[in-house]
Amino acid sequence: MISKILVPTDGSETSNKSVKYAAGLAKQLGAKITLLSVIDINVGSFIAQTVSAVDSPTHIIEPIDHYLKQTAEAYLKEGEKICTKKGIQSKKVIRSGHPVEEIVNEAVKSKVDLIVMGSQGRSALKAAILGSVTFGVIHQDIKIPVLVVRK
Repeated sequence: MISKILVPTDGSETSNKSVKYAAGLAKQLGAKITLLSVIDINVGSFIAQTVSAVDSPTHIIEPIDHYLKQTAEAYLKEGEKICTKKGIQSKKVIRSGHPVEEIVNEAVKSKVDLIVMGSQGRSALKAAILGSVTFGVIHQDIKIPVLVVRK
């Protein structure tokens, strides 16, 4: 039986579609949803590599971190609205790290029965049939089923 569903969201169109799909499924099953947004540490690495340490004082980097957290919160708030509208109990989680690892870690930690995610997100590989994060989660050695919602 499916009683807990994890839905990673990055604010993309496909991600929002997966939240709606998961909410509908949760309503039918009486399940709860955990909405997850991962702040990709590769973004910070990219900024650090493109701007020298001398040119990137803390007062510049901190607003970027703050912006990334606010963006993640906005994605989760949108997902929470969808769940509330359907009468689904949800909780919001923000993690920092590598998206694939953080999604799998949260799925195991929360003991979810299903992961519902979009086929493509906001990654650089837009042309790929399956997004790199989705591909990575599917190919992890976990027993949790992954339902992929297409664009």
